[in-house]
Amino acid sequence: MAKAVKTIGVLTSGGDAPGMNAAIRAVVRMAINKGLKVKGIMRGYAGLLDEEIIDMDTTSVSDIINTGGTILYTARCKEFTTPEGQQKGADICRKHGIDGIVVIGGDGSFRGAGKLSSLGINTIGLPGTIDLDIACTDYTIGFDTAVNTAMEAIDKIRDTSTSHERCSIIEVMGRNAGYIALWCGIANGAEDILLPERYDGDEQALINRIIENRKRGKKHNIIINAEGIGHSGSMAKRIEAATGIETRATILGYMQRGGMPTCKDRVYASIMGATAAKLLAEGKSNRLVAYRHGEFVDYDIQEALNMTKDIPEDQYEIAKALVR
Repeated sequence: MAKAVKTIGVLTSGGDAPGMNAAIRAVVRMAINKGLKVKGIMRGYAGLLDEEIIDMDTTSVSDIINTGGTILYTARCKEFTTPEGQQKGADICRKHGIDGIVVIGGDGSFRGAGKLSSLGINTIGLPGTIDLDIACTDYTIGFDTAVNTAMEAIDKIRDTSTSHERCSIIEVMGRNAGYIALWCGIANGAEDILLPERYDGDEQALINRIIENRKRGKKHNIIINAEGIGHSGSMAKRIEAATGIETRATILGYMQRGGMPTCKDRVYASIMGATAAKLLAEGKSNRLVAYRHGEFVDYDIQEALNMTKDIPEDQYEIAKALVR
């Protein structure tokens, strides 16, 4: 049965992602529109256990839709992975009158959300991660901004790589997922894309392609390397030793998490946040909001966590055909 909800909390957990503030803003304003009270939980589950809880109203989220990061801050919390920590979190929710929570984060955050739901706190998850690695959704909050940030940086590196006739290895984020690398590889016209889902570790084949490219007159090589493969610095040294071509590694790092969110991240995050608040107002729980096949939908959290995801084979084949 649907359980009436009067006060909801909202938190961000795990890695930050551009667009999280847009989602927070939408959660707060839609919840208030539905007659609910809203409390912000600072620093994710760690802040919940420390009772870092604040009242929020419509002015609390003014002028944040265009900002990166998260106004609620974020943290990781080992204690909340334990049954004792989860029970403590549910008890604190009840102490503060919170009967529903919106959790914005990734897979680990959703496992925590599922536990809260089983302990009687209505919980809705929003996919907030630049990695695009949540299986049930074609879009995650922050990916679009992150991939555009990386693309622009790689364009700049290409300029100097061309000027010096270098080989450049550029490492992008994504943990064990290669979506940022794949998209940048296509968008930046890279000569090679190394994805954790597909790379077989054959570095000699990579070296051979660099040599062949140089023989046919190519003056530079851009290699996009995913974080899940890593070791870009040592790879660059080996390539330079084997080819005689000056090779440099650039790790783009946390710059990909920051900056003003793109229009897509602002709009999609807003729709997801508003949807989460509406689901809680309807008494729903243990749901994950997703974007799939062109529609905003919601799934049971455990069902969503059981799904698997891989690099789309057609996109990978296109990337291989285009990069040379």
